Amino acid sequence: MPASKILMITGDFTEDYETMVPFQTLLACGYTVDAVCPGKRAGETVATAIHDFEGDQTYSEKRGHNFALNATFDSVRAEDYDALVIPGGRAPEYLRLNADVIKSVRHFFDAGKPVAAICHGAQLLAAAGVLKGRTCSAYPACRPEVELAGGIYADISISDAVSDGNLVTAPAWPAHPSWLRQFMAVLDAAALLETNAA
Repeated sequence: MPASKILMITGDFTEDYETMVPFQTLLACGYTVDAVCPGKRAGETVATAIHDFEGDQTYSEKRGHNFALNATFDSVRAEDYDALVIPGGRAPEYLRLNADVIKSVRHFFDAGKPVAAICHGAQLLAAAGVLKGRTCSAYPACRPEVELAGGIYADISISDAVSDGNLVTAPAWPAHPSWLRQFMAVLDAAALLETNAA
């Protein structure tokens, strides 16, 4: 039933797997995905970072790929999209300072549209003020932000994901199978509701 048009908001030093894997998976499953970054145009790239778990107290970080954007942030309107994906990495930390990004994130919640966020993507959700009373997973170091924003932190395995209505979240890229499966189920349910309402 894929017909959904998905907006992905990303930025420099976004987590490599958390950007490229969902982007390619959703495209392969028939969804339309527009990847944008404030201040950049379609055809430009964002640098990615690979966060790995190698036995240290936190993840290690290595330079990843150049991820090509296929849409221009200034040209897109959140209203034209059915769902939102927010990858993790270091990008959410600075993207949350952009008022237009915050406005876009709020639109998806105000309209009850599906949203998938992973890892540090919760920083953007917290800054947008959309987590009050919502269950949200994130990289464990983001737990204080989730809770300070009024969210209920889901302390789950790094390979698990959690859904709270239209919001699907996960701690990090090892959760991709569960996170993407749950997100696609929410997308399909939303599309079915829209079809039945038409």
